[in-house]
Order: sequence, then structure tokens, then C-alpha cells
Amino acid sequence: MASDISPPAMPVFFYRTIARSEPVREWLRALPHDDRQLVGGDLYRVQTGWPLGMPLCRSLGGGLWELRSGLPSNRIARVLFFVQGNRVGVVHGFIKKTQATPTTDLSLARKRMKEMQQ
Repeated sequence: MASDISPPAMPVFFYRTIARSEPVREWLRALPHDDRQLVGGDLYRVQTGWPLGMPLCRSLGGGLWELRSGLPSNRIARVLFFVQGNRVGVVHGFIKKTQATPTTDLSLARKRMKEMQQ
């Protein structure tokens, strides 16, 4: 008989600066309510269903992943994260304005990921 008990959600850890601010959490809080709810729901799917692939998640290489959320406001949000052990490290979030992920966003996310993995 199959169990109806789901595995626990992996904990999410947000990147934190030396000054103890959490820029990704602050970015999420600044989104309109409906957008925030959708991105939060997508992040919860990562927590409870990892590993996931397209169309929700895409590997950016080197352990960095992109959460791809189409927003009700007709914008596209991206949350960049990594999975280490049984936890999700969220390192960057932005509204996508171009086809390719900007190299500045990728560089920042990789730098933060490296800091969080130390």
C-alpha cells in the first residue's frame, strides 16, 4: 500500500550579506502580491519535488539553477538557486527583460553561491 505522507519540504536559505540583509527576500517582498504568490508557489514546488526540469527549472551549469516563473502581470521572474544536500540556497532574483540571462546576473549569482557553500 502506498503512503500518503509526502517527504518534508527541503528548507530554503536566502543569501545574506555581511550587513545581514537578504536581497532576494527583499526583492520578493517588493513584487506585487499575485506575482509574489506565484513565485512562492513555484519555489515550494522545488522544495517538495526536487529534482525538477523544464519548463519550471533549467540548469545554468556548475550547480546553479534557474526557477522560471511566468507572472500574472505578464512579466517573467527568475530566481537563481542551488541545491546542496537537502537544502535550497536562493542567491538571486530578477525580472527577465531579455531572451538570454544577463551575464551580470549570472556572475552575481555564482559569486553568492560560492559564498554560501563555504
